[in-house]
Amino acid sequence: MARQPEDTTRPKPGEQPGDSALIRELALLLDETNLTEIEIERAGLRVRVARTVSVAASVPPHYAPAAAAPAAASAPPQAADIAKHPGLVPSPMVGTAYWASEPGAKPFIEVGTRVTVGQTLLIIEAMKTMNQIPSPRAGTVTQILIEDGQPVEFGEPLVIIE
Repeated sequence: MARQPEDTTRPKPGEQPGDSALIRELALLLDETNLTEIEIERAGLRVRVARTVSVAASVPPHYAPAAAAPAAASAPPQAADIAKHPGLVPSPMVGTAYWASEPGAKPFIEVGTRVTVGQTLLIIEAMKTMNQIPSPRAGTVTQILIEDGQPVEFGEPLVIIE
């Protein structure tokens, strides 16, 4: 007997009618807008749709050290090395990263800055809210992997502290 295709128009157990359509609509919206996650609450129903983002894939190749830049073949392993670095500080949210509290102000950190646990490394603006990103460890900033005013994704490498 030939297997019949799954009927996606009927709700699955625990789903309300229209949930599948809403989920499909949100998934399409993710693709159209290149967002990694979207959440909606409507009439007491909360739906969150997210896709997995590879941290290594989100590191632009220009973040590799200058010595590795001419060798294009070595850029992908370098990006993977950054993602696995024990001193990596990843972005805790999606937003726009800023080095200073306001335009023209002194940056919170620079390469070579010694930081303490909890010290502000940078700010990420998300939904018109400025979120201070604290240092998870003490050490010296050896790399800043983002530009001032750059959009960042959840989990994207921001800073390396050694």
